[in-house]
Amino acid sequence: MKLLFTTCLSIWCMVISLKGVAQDLTVFSPDKQLKVTILVQDGKPMYNVSFKGKTLLENSPLGLTTNEGDFTTGMKYLDKEEGAVDKNYTETKIKKSQVHYVANKLTCTFENAQQKKISVVFQVSNNNVAFRYELPTWGERFSCAVEKEATGFKFPAVSTTFLSGMMNPMTGFARTAPSYEASYEADAPLVKANPRPEGYIFPGLFRVGTNGWVLVSETGVSSLYCASHLSEASKDGTYTVAYPNPKQNNGFGSSGAAISLPGVTPWRTITVGENLKPIVETTIPYDVVEPLYEPSQEYKFGRSTWSWIVWQDNSMNYEDQVKYIDLAAALQYEYILMDALWDTKVGKDKMKDLINYAKSKNVDVFLWYNSNGPFNDAPQGPRNKMNTAVERKKEMKWLREVGVKGLKVDFFGGDKQETMRLYEDILSDANDYGLMIIFHGTTLPRGWERMYPNFVGSEAVLASEMLIFSQNVREAEAFNATLHPFIRNAVGSMEFGGVLLNKYLVKSNEGRNKRLTTDIFQLATAVLFQNPMQIFGLTPNNLTDVPAFEIEFMKQIPTTWDETIYVDGYPGKYCVIARRHGEEWYVAGVNATKEPLKLKLNLPMLAGKKVNYYNDDSSKAPYNKDITIKKNGMLEVEIQPNGGIILKK
Repeated sequence: MKLLFTTCLSIWCMVISLKGVAQDLTVFSPDKQLKVTILVQDGKPMYNVSFKGKTLLENSPLGLTTNEGDFTTGMKYLDKEEGAVDKNYTETKIKKSQVHYVANKLTCTFENAQQKKISVVFQVSNNNVAFRYELPTWGERFSCAVEKEATGFKFPAVSTTFLSGMMNPMTGFARTAPSYEASYEADAPLVKANPRPEGYIFPGLFRVGTNGWVLVSETGVSSLYCASHLSEASKDGTYTVAYPNPKQNNGFGSSGAAISLPGVTPWRTITVGENLKPIVETTIPYDVVEPLYEPSQEYKFGRSTWSWIVWQDNSMNYEDQVKYIDLAAALQYEYILMDALWDTKVGKDKMKDLINYAKSKNVDVFLWYNSNGPFNDAPQGPRNKMNTAVERKKEMKWLREVGVKGLKVDFFGGDKQETMRLYEDILSDANDYGLMIIFHGTTLPRGWERMYPNFVGSEAVLASEMLIFSQNVREAEAFNATLHPFIRNAVGSMEFGGVLLNKYLVKSNEGRNKRLTTDIFQLATAVLFQNPMQIFGLTPNNLTDVPAFEIEFMKQIPTTWDETIYVDGYPGKYCVIARRHGEEWYVAGVNATKEPLKLKLNLPMLAGKKVNYYNDDSSKAPYNKDITIKKNGMLEVEIQPNGGIILKK
């Protein structure tokens, strides 16, 4: 009888266990179109993603390796918890000011061979998946080091990629790389003929044949974790989450993450759609994070002049900065950015006079700083002011006293947790002193617009300075511009430093560095590229040497948006998007193809309305006129090669 009871008990336990494993571990989006399935296959946790019944990600690996155990193999499913998220928030620094986030939530708990537990939390909203790992305490263990991830994204073989390579560490100017400034390759094969050992930066865009589009990234990275990127693909088309190369930041700092338990990883995000509309319009980087501290004051965003981009280092003198203050005043801009070398070429005493002069013109000041300390060899000053708490607070106290409103901090060159701490320390201290922060020579912002109230943008793109330095970048300017709204700028504010109206990108405006895009193209990028602080590349001569309507447009352009809508486009070929500021609509498009591009645009927001229309004629000369949109909202346009269009209402 005892043997029979024991046997029955064993069978009963086995049935219960099998029932647990066989559960349908799925979570759907609220509209039921997006489905995530979680499973364990040969002891390995995995997930897959489908949209409207079409596979976008095949079985993809999950799991972490820590110094307290391996959570990638030998795993057993334990249980699940289901829930929902429904929240409203306001965020003026992103592509949409009022956001209603609704998602279904599934928490799956697994156990490794040592009976240590780990959970994976999925939040699935319409067109978006966000997931992260949650680590509990393990007995007496209240801390651990995460060494690497198995987390991956396995794409169907028909997929093509739109990726930018991770730069080799300690290379480039003064050993400041990586700085997220490599070019993109469009519609490249899933598995590359020439693999990149360093992998690819976030975000990454993938076209899954006729099934749809997928944008992958991460968000919620703070001082509590390292930032990551995508590895090169395996032979079966799986890209995995890779941690920083140990050689970054001169070899200083761990490449993994040290976390307190219980603890969490950053969110991995997946945005999907049949077309590119969900990609352009997604707010998932901000939906799953929260502000880390309160703003010390109400920060004022806006537009800025900037002498360095065209006039370069020699412009860092008192007289030229006065000219750019006057330019800002003439354009009715809120700010001037004074770039590198002001500490030696102007000096703090004279800087006080410059700041006071700017105040007299109703213009506020941003100042440039080097981040570096021991991490790179960049010689530009001010140096060694931002990398330690003592010096940083001394400097910020002086900045507040003289009336500076913000800083542009440059040359970071790494994604290690040590560097994430530096970013957060600069932001947190700056908030204490009422200062806004722009990062340059930097990593991708990962939800920072919402997490840090005084963060106002990052470069992290092949930006306007390379138009000055590289013929190849000038030739690819339109190609790159048609990528950013679908990739880089889709997940974070992008401080590009654009709108260059000089015919030649030098102070004399003649002889070399010829601009290859039209004036209307340049104006259109002020709408296409989103950042709450826009540092524009206009020069004093533009007030008189370009058509007056262009200057009038640049006087009126806003930098914050209440709504962003995808209109049309294909990455690397053309792009048209619409943005709303208050009651004003701006529609902007650019063409990277070699022929005039005829499009039929559906613009319901402008249906039946009279709008101001900006375009280039067949000789690429700029013009503007008033037109009325049909009552059905349709408009036929032609965009010249390397040209643009704008509609303004």
